Amino acid sequence: MDEFQFIQHIRAQAEKRGDAPGLKRAIGDDAAVLRQSAGRQTLITTDLLVEDIDFVLAASPPELLGHKALAVSLSDIAAMGVRPRWTLSSLGIPQDVWDKDFVTRFYRGFFSLADRYDVRLIGGDVSRTPEKIVIDSIVLGECASDQEVARSGASPGDLVFVSGTLGGSAAGQRLLQRGARIGALQAEEPEWELVQELLLRHLQPEPRVGWGLVLGEHQLATAMIDISDGLSSDLHHLCHESKVGAMIDVKRLPLDPRVTELCGRRALDPLLLALNGGEDFELLFTVSPGNVPKLPLKVDGVSLTHIGEVGNASEGIKIREGSRVWDLEAEGWKHFK
Repeated sequence: MDEFQFIQHIRAQAEKRGDAPGLKRAIGDDAAVLRQSAGRQTLITTDLLVEDIDFVLAASPPELLGHKALAVSLSDIAAMGVRPRWTLSSLGIPQDVWDKDFVTRFYRGFFSLADRYDVRLIGGDVSRTPEKIVIDSIVLGECASDQEVARSGASPGDLVFVSGTLGGSAAGQRLLQRGARIGALQAEEPEWELVQELLLRHLQPEPRVGWGLVLGEHQLATAMIDISDGLSSDLHHLCHESKVGAMIDVKRLPLDPRVTELCGRRALDPLLLALNGGEDFELLFTVSPGNVPKLPLKVDGVSLTHIGEVGNASEGIKIREGSRVWDLEAEGWKHFK
């Protein structure tokens, strides 16, 4: 295929999924057109994945990479507490990768996740790059006016919660760096299944769309962010925007039990991975005490954990273990250090 045949191929796949609410024009024009109605608003987020920075091609099956490219942007929309509706996807690909079956497999994973949440592909672009793959993912969400959950709404006295478990994705990344691979013939190893699960936790993250909708539509969260850079850094982002401090309890942190099981033999520190590892794509949010009883026990099989409290900005961002208290530094992922 040339790029125009490829666009038509992807357009046909998108059109097979039928009309999407609010969509007037999709792929085929210079821009997609979304109908706006009174009392509704559209939110837009975008993410880049760059080869050898955000992923290693040899360790990332195209189907999983397509899934992750969409998942990271769905997670941002979930962190705003709104429903994802539409997506645009752009690829920069070297000629040798284009000549293989990469794009077909990439979009197989992309559409598989999009279909789960009824998210429609409405546009994008494709270009040739000299060496590395570059992926741009855009997702648009929709909600009632002023219903979105920002990072800036936390107040002293609110409780801090996190969904799911922490540290699994970072552990999967470390295992990839040490040579572990999805489906590698190592089943004779007693830890093989655990390793495979942690690799998938990194390569195929699950955005917490369901939790985002519950927390946003029922106005339960006062502030929210997704954990992409690491709990320590993302908590700092949330507290900075809300002009508050926080105290986190080490014993409450929901460490991924698979990391805990592997840590001794693989030299992985579960606490450091949970605090600074990043790419868990769980939701970190605050709730006023009066709304805590309204929180569901689980959404989509995923539970919550109360990990701390919001304080005054003058108190800083701290972490405690028993009687010991220290500053929680923002030591998560940074592209430019």
